[in-house]
Amino acid sequence: MTVEPVYPPKPSPGDRVAVLSPSSGLPELFPLPYELGLRRLREDFGLEPVEYPTTRKMGTTARERADDIHAAFADPTVKAVIASIGGDDQITVLPHLDRELIRANPKPFFGWSDNTNLLAYLWQCGIVAYHGASVMCELGRPGAMAEQTADSLRAALFTSGPYELRPAERFRDVDLPWDDPATLTAEPPTEPAGGWLWHGPERVVEGRSWGGNVEILSWLLMADREIERDPSAYDGCVLFLETSEELPSADEVFRILRGMGERGLLGRFPALLMGRAKSWSFTRPLEGDAKAAYGREQREAVLRALGTYAPETMAVFDVDLGHTDPQLVIPYGGTVRVDGPARRITVTY
Repeated sequence: MTVEPVYPPKPSPGDRVAVLSPSSGLPELFPLPYELGLRRLREDFGLEPVEYPTTRKMGTTARERADDIHAAFADPTVKAVIASIGGDDQITVLPHLDRELIRANPKPFFGWSDNTNLLAYLWQCGIVAYHGASVMCELGRPGAMAEQTADSLRAALFTSGPYELRPAERFRDVDLPWDDPATLTAEPPTEPAGGWLWHGPERVVEGRSWGGNVEILSWLLMADREIERDPSAYDGCVLFLETSEELPSADEVFRILRGMGERGLLGRFPALLMGRAKSWSFTRPLEGDAKAAYGREQREAVLRALGTYAPETMAVFDVDLGHTDPQLVIPYGGTVRVDGPARRITVTY
């Protein structure tokens, strides 16, 4: 049963924070962005990162990664937990977690993508967590941290209260190889963002947030893990969703949302924040019209699902969350206010 979530105590500059790899030990393969992210944690945020046995190790077992999660939450000197990066098998870690240990030691957790697993788990534990800001991607961004990302992360880490999200003027979609030292020294190319796109009833919605990466949520639904059996638990909540660098097709996105609709889940949310679709990857380097078409078709797929299962849901598209840069941190289980008439989104950190 879900309990009403609480915001765990925030760290202060000088505190120790755990850096974990609950999904993949990619710091072992790509140390350059990882070390850059650690340095920024120390120098820009004044925090002391603490590593664990699986943080820089590929091929670890689910039990070993769960042990590191337990150690980080149980250590009273560690004041927050940050994921190094995502992956694709964090769902296998969940059965090994000690819910009572984590409930007894609530701490802010930051992660996204495959870390949707742990974010949904913490929702069930009654702990507000934070979707965003991994060490390798946001803190280890080439050139410098995006200004909006850094400001959002700093507010989420150290402050409590309302924080207004604002649309980015430019964004980055194309990635460069992490094994090339030159990648990290130059500011990456960006393109005009185009603003947020609003759809549906113009009203004000304020509620707890829930969601994350669409593909990971579909796995949780299939495994019947960390999803409320009674869909009414989500009544009045704000749904936020994003898709990954695997570039799921518009049909796949529709089918996942259709499944949520058939479960009686989708229509429970009076507002949806849809992250800007990642439309480039090393395996599918879309350009020009193809990039624009990918984003447009995904948006149409979401609207088709909403039209069938949640016609009264207000939706905002191309929000700067998830697999995009700059990336805004979204409290998971915390309060989000979506003001349709004023075109404003405010979160509570």
